[in-house]
Amino acid sequence: MNHKKLWIALLLVVGISFAVLLFYGNQIYQKAPPVPEQVVDESGNVLFTGSNIKDGQNVWQSMGGQEVGTVWGHGAYVAPDWTADYLHREAQYLLNKWAGGDFDSQSSEQKALLERRLQIFLRKNTYDKATKTLTLAAERIEAFEHNKAHYTSLFMNDPALDKLRSDYAIPKNAIKDESRMEKMAQFFFWASWACVTERPGESITYTHNWPNDAQIGNVPTGDLVIWTGFSIIMLLIGIGILVFVQARTQQEEVLKPVNDPLMNQVVTPSMRATKKYFWIVNILILAQVMLGILTAHYGVEGDALYGIDIASFLPYSITRTWHVQIAIFWIASAWLATGLYIAPSLSGRDPKFQKLGVNVLNWGW
Repeated sequence: MNHKKLWIALLLVVGISFAVLLFYGNQIYQKAPPVPEQVVDESGNVLFTGSNIKDGQNVWQSMGGQEVGTVWGHGAYVAPDWTADYLHREAQYLLNKWAGGDFDSQSSEQKALLERRLQIFLRKNTYDKATKTLTLAAERIEAFEHNKAHYTSLFMNDPALDKLRSDYAIPKNAIKDESRMEKMAQFFFWASWACVTERPGESITYTHNWPNDAQIGNVPTGDLVIWTGFSIIMLLIGIGILVFVQARTQQEEVLKPVNDPLMNQVVTPSMRATKKYFWIVNILILAQVMLGILTAHYGVEGDALYGIDIASFLPYSITRTWHVQIAIFWIASAWLATGLYIAPSLSGRDPKFQKLGVNVLNWGW
């Protein structure tokens, strides 16, 4: 196969891939769950607004939210996914209320009837696109107040939830202000509403029936199963084609140097100056490892390290955030330092002002 055909194949793969990404990216944007301007009861009284929901998202982010559980599956799994947790608690509240207090004590037939009622109740889309208003039934408002009380106790400082808070690696008073806590609960409601509410004219939710919960009717669709299988098969076919072409294509002889250019290198002043970069890389790796150990231990002990109350001044959200971020810093530093070291080693000399540039870049970096 000549080089021209290889370039054509590469351009086709890149072009088709980006076309698919742009098409489905636009579809995702167009079909994203709406943020209502107002959430009202059946009498039209405003419960909270879209601004409150967005403010609640900011509150969740401000406490390192994606390191303390997840929303829509994005984050860390020491604490639960709050959308799945909210939906489960809402469902149990409604089922117990309709069952007269104890859903589990009902007969199989009665349970099936109540679960079907729950699915119809929760999955119905009561969002008015024209007025950008979401209307909630009285029972759903009761469920929201019930869940809000639970999350207020959890994220603030209710002693009754100390064990659960410890298991989730959530520090006491993670949210210190009740008004901020209320907005975060409103954000949790909206994120969960999108997971169970069917899109207009369709039988799937805004998140394509995620999270999986058969009790509320969130089950994998046929399309999801087919396209998941199709993507795996196409990946295997693509790998097979690459291996086949590589095996059948005659390889050109690779020219090798007589001597390894790095074995007899002259160490220049700028190459010596890169030493400080590698010290920084080693220190960053050590810091990342230590934070990783602490982060992993929080997953076992929750909020302590062998009984030592580390979380009070170095909580899980901080250790995990910096464990991830430091990896970016040391990898970038190592790549930069390697480039600065290798170039003079191959040429055998420093370009003009190379050592000065290495030092200036180090302090700027």
